Amino acid sequence: MTKLLLILCDGMGDRLTKGKTPLEAADSPNMDRIAKEGICGIMDTVRTGVRPGSDTAHLSLFGYDPLKVYTGRGPFEAAGVGLKLQDGDVAFRCNFATLKDGRVVDRRAGRAEHGLAELADGISRIRVEGAEILFKKCAGHRAVLVLRGEGLSSCITDTDPESSDVIPNSCESLDGEGASLKTAGILNEFTQKTAKLLSDHPINMERVERGLLPANIVLCRGAGIKPNIKGFEQRYGLKAACISATTLIKGVCRTLGMDVIEVEGVTGHVDSNIAAKARAAIEALKEYDFVFLHIKGTDEASHDGKFDLKKGMIERIDREVISPIRDNVKDTTIVLTADHSTPIGIRQHSADPVPIAILGDVRVDQVDRFTERDCAKGGLLRICGNDLMGVILDISNTAKLFGA
Repeated sequence: MTKLLLILCDGMGDRLTKGKTPLEAADSPNMDRIAKEGICGIMDTVRTGVRPGSDTAHLSLFGYDPLKVYTGRGPFEAAGVGLKLQDGDVAFRCNFATLKDGRVVDRRAGRAEHGLAELADGISRIRVEGAEILFKKCAGHRAVLVLRGEGLSSCITDTDPESSDVIPNSCESLDGEGASLKTAGILNEFTQKTAKLLSDHPINMERVERGLLPANIVLCRGAGIKPNIKGFEQRYGLKAACISATTLIKGVCRTLGMDVIEVEGVTGHVDSNIAAKARAAIEALKEYDFVFLHIKGTDEASHDGKFDLKKGMIERIDREVISPIRDNVKDTTIVLTADHSTPIGIRQHSADPVPIAILGDVRVDQVDRFTERDCAKGGLLRICGNDLMGVILDISNTAKLFGA
């Protein structure tokens, strides 16, 4: 059976800045080689015109319709840090953030991790009537909150305003029911107690002395309950592994029953040891039928609005990931793509389709560069992410016949 390797560069798709996208500006001969020797296209990872979240995009790319199975981002973040949700739990994705004069000045507290583990430990001891508090730091500035108790609901709004120079949101019920009103009240009390704990915490005083932004508030979003999803191996008959440093992505893959391979030195930032990830993927293909390799740094540079940093990250991926994989991986269908576009100009996800190239037993087209505009001319044309698994299973000759 032909092996499958899906290489995903988070947020790599973009729009034109000074006439080019970062992909078009980058020197990426190995990506171009995949495009030239494979079949290319562009892909709407969820639906045409839909701005995908990273969680919904990945569900779709793995063949699960997020419109049917998605229950919120929080449960995947919880799974990513090893928290096992119980029925009735409500989970949230959280950011350590910086508040000044009551307004959010940085939603990521400058991305500086100094002391955040100790702050998280203190927050985990907060008590709020009506629910048990489970709080755990994730990679970077991120964390997970789980509320556990009777009569809770995920039908509530976020406290994260997802913008700067504004006051944090107050959590509110979306349906006016007792359970959501109770949960909103618990989250608001948790937020207030957290801000009080962090406001004069010694760690934050130390951060300021070091020239770092204080992490003096926790912003929550993506409330969700435990999803009920059929496992990847059960669905496709493929033993699967995930290589990622991002808590959310590991959580999605764990929820689908994939093995998560931890790699030393990976951070999910632009400084991540992506060469080690490539080596881990090459090794994993000896044992697994399907290997998913996720690289986050392109998205981080996009959210920070740094064109040259994103271009440089693409060039690193080309040298340190694509080159060794092309030289060492045989008898494998290789897919190179992104989960969504994150244009430098808007610093957030967009609905622009992403480029995709598939190397294997394909009808090679005339595309010779892996870029958004070049791939749009390819033989795959424009596809939906939810169809990707069917496409690559067919190319790998593992798809089942439909009909007689």
